[in-house]
Amino acid sequence: MSLREEFDDWARDGRDKGMEERHWNTAKHALARMPVEEGETVLDLGTGSGYALRALRETAKAGRGYGIDASPEMLGNARSYTDDEKVAFVRGRFASLPFDDDSTDHAFSMEAFFFAENPDETLREVRRVLRPGGTFYCAVDFFEESEQTHVWQDNVEVEMTLWSRKKYREAFRDAGFRIAEQDCIANREVEIPPQEGFPTDEWETREAMYDRYRRWGTLLTVGVVP
Repeated sequence: MSLREEFDDWARDGRDKGMEERHWNTAKHALARMPVEEGETVLDLGTGSGYALRALRETAKAGRGYGIDASPEMLGNARSYTDDEKVAFVRGRFASLPFDDDSTDHAFSMEAFFFAENPDETLREVRRVLRPGGTFYCAVDFFEESEQTHVWQDNVEVEMTLWSRKKYREAFRDAGFRIAEQDCIANREVEIPPQEGFPTDEWETREAMYDRYRRWGTLLTVGVVP
């Protein structure tokens, strides 16, 4: 199954809204850190339901927002949720972005970068379309240190990229970014039951659940174009 087919199925099943709800717990903190100024242009790679662009338009007064996704069904849903002429949703591949050099101020991606067919080329493409001083805020839950998320690969038919924190920094630098920051945003809105509540349907131990949501949460790597 292709990436487009996989996420077309997710969109038809309404899973885009479920992803938005789950991702928002940490995505909102990453979005709040972005230095988006009024009138600036933002790309959202793997836009899904388009929630990130709607948030940046509302809170930061971003000028134009472009949501990129491989799934026509996802894009159709995002358009139906978004009543804003300044936000457009475009079908495209991360490794071949349909934008000119130095045409964008900021880029964001939440829980999508690891689906890129060629992650190194994707970083070079993002670097290409960003203006000097532009930023790329890349947020992922699926990474090497977060062992509890590794089973996600078993649930999808497309290959996912499993990088470590160090590998993300190295790849960003190789693509021409400077690393502005990298840290893990804890998900503090997921309730972790007391010890006597384990095992549960999903977790054998409280330690494993704590490790997933509080210790690792979402890995945020921020690159800046020199």
